[in-house]
Amino acid sequence: MKQYKDLVAKKVLVLGLAKSGVAAAELLHSLGAFVTVNDAKPFDASPDAQGLLQKGITVICGRHPEDLLDEGFELVVKNPGIPYFNPVVADATRRGIPVWTEVELAYLISEAPMIGITGSNGKTTTTTLVYEMLRVGGLQPLIAGNIGTVACGVAEKATADNVIVTELSSFQLMGTNSFKPHIAVLTNLYDAHLDYHGTFDAYADAKFGVTRNQDEHDYFIYNADQPTVVAYAEKSKAQKIPFTTKGRTEVGASADDVAIYWNGEKVVDRADIVLPGQHNVENILCAIATATLLGCEASAMTQVLATFGGVRHRTQFVREWQGRRIYNDSKATNCLATKSALEAFTSPLVLLAGGLDRGHSFEELREAMQHVRVSISFGETGMRFAEFAKSCGVEEVIVAVNVEDAAAYARKLSQQGDIILLSPACASWDQYESFEVRGDLFIEAVTKF
Repeated sequence: MKQYKDLVAKKVLVLGLAKSGVAAAELLHSLGAFVTVNDAKPFDASPDAQGLLQKGITVICGRHPEDLLDEGFELVVKNPGIPYFNPVVADATRRGIPVWTEVELAYLISEAPMIGITGSNGKTTTTTLVYEMLRVGGLQPLIAGNIGTVACGVAEKATADNVIVTELSSFQLMGTNSFKPHIAVLTNLYDAHLDYHGTFDAYADAKFGVTRNQDEHDYFIYNADQPTVVAYAEKSKAQKIPFTTKGRTEVGASADDVAIYWNGEKVVDRADIVLPGQHNVENILCAIATATLLGCEASAMTQVLATFGGVRHRTQFVREWQGRRIYNDSKATNCLATKSALEAFTSPLVLLAGGLDRGHSFEELREAMQHVRVSISFGETGMRFAEFAKSCGVEEVIVAVNVEDAAAYARKLSQQGDIILLSPACASWDQYESFEVRGDLFIEAVTKF
């Protein structure tokens, strides 16, 4: 770990705990900063806050005092989920106090080069693919960021022999100042998180933070099929590496119906790739470009692509049972994600969908429903999705109680050659704590077939 001297004796406020807040507070304390942690959860109900207090860190819990910043803080490090219209954050901005997320800390202390991967869709799959390719290739990768492992905690232990593959959200990138990954990836841009950012332009500007500080010694891998992304790429000072799914090209990563290419040379046949779906081709192109730039051997990349069945809960291959292939796509909490999953298959589908009713239409799915033979819906939207499925001409339509009940119907109604796909198009919170819980229950149910 680099000893970042600029934080010695500085008064720093860590706003919000959870994993990132705890890691940031501990790191700042070890770097010699005077750290105060502020979290809304009561102290008695927060083991994290109690642990930090025992280490000599000042803790203010149960409220966010209006005069909190009167203590003379020189830096605020906030949880990425806390919006900028939060009163404390807004006050810090008015006072000219820098507001970071822990990703900035990770960059400042990391001895290892960092890879920054962002985009509206595909971040987790791309990050995992890159990590697996580098791991198989013997390049000692570490994985961090929005994928679940706090970046500054990983950077604290990394050496110059490692490379940190980091999934980054727009929330995290807004809180960076000097962050400069050696390789930056922007998978795509769609409307997302507008409740946080306000406008698409503000959201896209946050995503552009992944390459904003790069220079000619760095690389920016970007989606050449999206004009909005191309316009942002033109602003980058890094070496630009385009990728496209619209046919073989001589520069960058590309794909046609036959193969995946790097600078026009075939890397792998499409038939040898296990991961399903056209949307995953983008992720594969990003991963191949990143791994190649880091010196990964083609054999390592092809080995991963021949075995990698998907990230858990993201069009994840679960098992084959009596001629049926079963996939868990519980992460599909909106119609766009489910549309991508449906378009990944041409075999007859038994679709399990439904969940929290936010009142949105399912019309976006209509064209993609052409291969659905059986619809099994559940949750608050169960009846509404069933009516939609009937209007699409689905052969058999069932309303189940929950995802376990839906899995039982899938076992009974599926036929040899079918794909059984959980892709809810809805959030899980009507019945389950998270999409992970919903997906885990589905996996448990189908493994008992």
